[in-house]
Amino acid sequence: MAPRPTLTRERAVWAEEQLLVGVDEAGRGPLAGPVVAAAVVFPRGCSAVRGLRDSKILPASVRERLAERIRCRVVGFGIGAASAHEIDRYNIRVATAIAMRRAIARLIHCYTLGQPYRIIIDGLPLPEIGYPHEALIDGDARCHSISAAAILAKTVRDALMHRLAARHPGYGWLTNVGYGTEEHQEGLQALGPTRHHRLTFSPLAQLALSL
Repeated sequence: MAPRPTLTRERAVWAEEQLLVGVDEAGRGPLAGPVVAAAVVFPRGCSAVRGLRDSKILPASVRERLAERIRCRVVGFGIGAASAHEIDRYNIRVATAIAMRRAIARLIHCYTLGQPYRIIIDGLPLPEIGYPHEALIDGDARCHSISAAAILAKTVRDALMHRLAARHPGYGWLTNVGYGTEEHQEGLQALGPTRHHRLTFSPLAQLALSL
């Protein structure tokens, strides 16, 4: 059975009269679309959002319901993204940090947290974020705030790719949301890349060479 994210880290930070900002991203691996990050902060002493799990193992319909619950329960949240162009320009690791930095900045700008806070991100440390932070491997399966951020990031990114699917038919983005499925790769062979494709990603880099 998959582990359930807990409030253990949040409670440790709350005991120091601080808030914990959880940060995660969605969309590091697709061939098209942005990488999207979310930053969330829950109020001190809150209970867990029922049903929260690692976003990757949840059906889309469940993620959507959980995203609504999360939005109702948090003190605040921020969404940030880095475009396909930025991914090609900087690389996916740096672009992920850029998206996280924008999400954190939006959270801080839009909400008065009223207390000191600490930031924890999923994965490994990313100095390019520009904010002091801790990092937790598999954080989306272990930490409540990171798991919530992952679900918000994933649902926002999926909704964006669904909108782009209507503008760019033929790639299957309505179902694959930019990942390199057979339908997507057949679309690339037939139609070529769009401005939303990551040209430095394989097989797009090889496609460009062949063209």
